[in-house]
Amino acid sequence: MRVLGIETSCDETGIAVYDDQQGLLSHQLYSQVKLHADYGGVVPELASRDHIRKIVPLIEKTLAEAHSSKDDIDGIAFTSGPGLIGALLVGSTVARGLAFAWNKPVIGVHHMEGHLLAPMLEETQAEYPFVALLVSGGHSLMVEVKGIGEYTLLGESIDDAVGEAFDKTAKIMGLDYPGGPRLAKLAEQGQAGVYRFPRPMTDRPGLDFSFSGLKTFAANTLRDSDKSAQTLANIAYAFQEAAVDTLVIKCKRALKQTGHKRLVIAGGVSANVFLREQLEELMKKLRGKVYYPRLEFCTDNGAMIAYAGCQRLKAGQAGSNIEIKPRWPLTELSALG
Repeated sequence: MRVLGIETSCDETGIAVYDDQQGLLSHQLYSQVKLHADYGGVVPELASRDHIRKIVPLIEKTLAEAHSSKDDIDGIAFTSGPGLIGALLVGSTVARGLAFAWNKPVIGVHHMEGHLLAPMLEETQAEYPFVALLVSGGHSLMVEVKGIGEYTLLGESIDDAVGEAFDKTAKIMGLDYPGGPRLAKLAEQGQAGVYRFPRPMTDRPGLDFSFSGLKTFAANTLRDSDKSAQTLANIAYAFQEAAVDTLVIKCKRALKQTGHKRLVIAGGVSANVFLREQLEELMKKLRGKVYYPRLEFCTDNGAMIAYAGCQRLKAGQAGSNIEIKPRWPLTELSALG
């Protein structure tokens, strides 16, 4: 089966063609970072309009690179949620329109399921069951995965997601948008041990996350500092160290609770080098293995949507309505059966 994937949940237009026999044939990604930089964050209306401008040319380019025409496509998958409602509508209407015109089945894909399955695009794939840490700008989830659609939510953020906390802390420190990656880069120049930030919610049982207080701690530390370049780097180091330590502690708990030896990490924050290093070290100690997608598939992309959609279309799942779900719990998804 060959599937065209469309991702428009936020500020990136991602298109891909995935074949279940040949793998990923082509993918294109257009980022709106420059468009939103002047505003310090994503402006939903501008994001929707830019998706409209870019989506059709990207589809044409992706199909050409995959040496595929509409006759070669067996199905279409699009992100139906969660995400920005206007952005989701763009991808949904284009996908439905193409499905009607080409007489192809179409399916709406859960954005976080796409992230969860993104590591399956790699040559080395995690076998089920495993624990998944899904960390992005809008979500921090710990999930037990027994199969596609067989998800048990172990923990989630009760306030700011870890990626959101990275971005907000970076903004407080005066770093340009997008702040998270810039803060991580600045942390490379920081010195260990200068500041000690709290590891939120690690002093109590459970697997939920809370990063809002960590952001506030960083703001208070910055306010009382001399704000020199080295001090900013030291604060960035301490913030990243605390955030990553918190995620590692929770992963260790989740693995112990479930008894699994395989850990999948996905989402934008999974590109963080320090986080990858610490999780690699953890899994070596536990005699397990950690899996994650290549860097280009950590952020939003069409490849993960094409892959996830392909699995569900092969199982006979397809829709007919232009249904989008800006809020959509991952646990509501059905198992492939």
